Amino acid sequence: MDISVELTFSPLQDDYERHIINFIKKLRASGVSIKENALSTQVFGDYDAVMEVLNQEIKTAFELMDRGLLYMKLVKSDRSGYEPHF
Repeated sequence: MDISVELTFSPLQDDYERHIINFIKKLRASGVSIKENALSTQVFGDYDAVMEVLNQEIKTAFELMDRGLLYMKLVKSDRSGYEPHF
């Protein structure tokens, strides 16, 4: 089963940028399909593979910071090829 996940990672501390950059670099290196924009990062692929990567990388990111939020939306389908039709 394929999924699409939208992540918005918000460390609540002064050095937030390095935490976001590190998190995105780890997602890139994981081998899952990702797209990035100024507001969020999207991850696409097989449910088990994506969730395994997210489970590890979210835990690591949280361990490396004092306080933070992670907003996550999951969709049951691979939306990586979405193009607006209007």
